[in-house]
Amino acid sequence: MALLVKTSTLPNSGKGLFTSKPIKKSEKIIEYKGEIIDWKEYEKRVKEDKDGYLFYISKKRCIDAYATPQYKARYANDAKGLSKVKGLKNNASYEIKGEQCFVIAERDIKAGEEIFVGYGKEYWDCIRYNIKHKLYKTKHK
Repeated sequence: MALLVKTSTLPNSGKGLFTSKPIKKSEKIIEYKGEIIDWKEYEKRVKEDKDGYLFYISKKRCIDAYATPQYKARYANDAKGLSKVKGLKNNASYEIKGEQCFVIAERDIKAGEEIFVGYGKEYWDCIRYNIKHKLYKTKHK
């Protein structure tokens, strides 16, 4: 898969993940990779302000891509997030297979398009809470 990291089409989102080749619906785009930690370790990192790229599989297995920018899946943004752009919709989803997580195409994606994947309601509820309580700093991506 030919994936590129460049400035996102979403305002205030930093970098985004783009494809240089067409991707067919249901195709695996990329595996979400990072350091494997448990939930207790992740909570510790949150307190140290070293968080933002976690994929939760279970309390004993979380994928933390915060310190691993070489793994490109972390750059896939959510089109339904805080900065919405009319006409942009998520075109991919996360799929857990065993102890791995993959980004999967929900529709055919054209060459040059940005990959958008839903982070889930719980994620955005947490971000909104943190913004409201001034706990969230714009540090992502």
